[in-house]
Amino acid sequence: MSSLRDFSQAKRIVIKVGTNVLSKNSGIDIDFLRIIAEQIAGLVRQKRQVILVTSGAIGMGANCLGFTRKITEVKLRQACAAVGQGILMHQYQEAFGQYGQKVAQVLLTNRIMSHRKSYVNLKNAMETLLSMGIVPIVNENDCVSVEEIGLAFGDNDKLSALVASKIDAELLVILTDVAGLYDKNPQQHTDAKLIPVVYEITDEIAGMAGQAGSKFATGGMASKIAAIRIAAKGGCKVILAHGREKEVIPRLLAGDEVGTLFLPKRKISNRKRWILNSFTDARIDIDPGAVTALLNRKSLLPVGITEVTGTFRAGDVVHIGTIAKGVCNVSSGQLRTMLEEKTKNHAAAHKQKAVVHVNDIVLLEP
Repeated sequence: MSSLRDFSQAKRIVIKVGTNVLSKNSGIDIDFLRIIAEQIAGLVRQKRQVILVTSGAIGMGANCLGFTRKITEVKLRQACAAVGQGILMHQYQEAFGQYGQKVAQVLLTNRIMSHRKSYVNLKNAMETLLSMGIVPIVNENDCVSVEEIGLAFGDNDKLSALVASKIDAELLVILTDVAGLYDKNPQQHTDAKLIPVVYEITDEIAGMAGQAGSKFATGGMASKIAAIRIAAKGGCKVILAHGREKEVIPRLLAGDEVGTLFLPKRKISNRKRWILNSFTDARIDIDPGAVTALLNRKSLLPVGITEVTGTFRAGDVVHIGTIAKGVCNVSSGQLRTMLEEKTKNHAAAHKQKAVVHVNDIVLLEP
């Protein structure tokens, strides 16, 4: 066993099961759910804490309602999610119940993950469930999320990465319908080779990503690579593996060379991860002088602000130009008032307090 794959001390693990690997004949494979439940229950008996991130609610609902095509209309996706989520959760409860394992449903939206107070409350609830030996089963609240398409996670790959990052998981396992990351599309090239370890996600690695598969899925390899970037910034290792491989979860936890292992970057603080991964469409545009100040690890002052876009409250995360994200100390209304005062008295703007403190600024990667 390679030291890179030594997970003997990994206590907190997030496992994501995708729609493609869950599906069978346009429905959910109940027998496969039982297999996953058995493997996860085994990890809990080893005193590990496991969070399961699942897709499948829309697919389950679509099947129940008689749809055979991919559902793209917002209202229909809402209806399918509302019908399917209860069915899906019932199936999970039945599957885990056979092994004496208690589970809990956790439905998330991007707003919950992005709002600091909601996020802290969520983290506390998750910590309590895990301490009680309960497996939280996490899904996007599609019935609400798709109502605001711009705020949806888009796929549960990103959701699993956000969960892993924000609850300090040591390992994220993404189970899909491919054996890992290949150097070229294995469906089109017979000589495609599996990449066992990725030390850094370069442009070349990102370029190897493919497209979404089934009529109910929304994530392809490209979304998985994007999600892995998020988890890596949280210091979390990621394994991408085929969910149908025999005993896949216990084998990879035992150190077997299953799938592709993605190694993390240097871990950043919990708060800065929250800032980095929070959704926002609000923006503060800045001048070249402010850009230089931020790159030199300085706070953002009113004097360097040129424009404010969107509506936000004090304490919300905003984009700062194209180079950073940060927590704004004032509301959008207050900031616009400050900018009006700046035009009247430019010298006074230099003396005003920081709009975004340096400790609440996260520079984006180029």
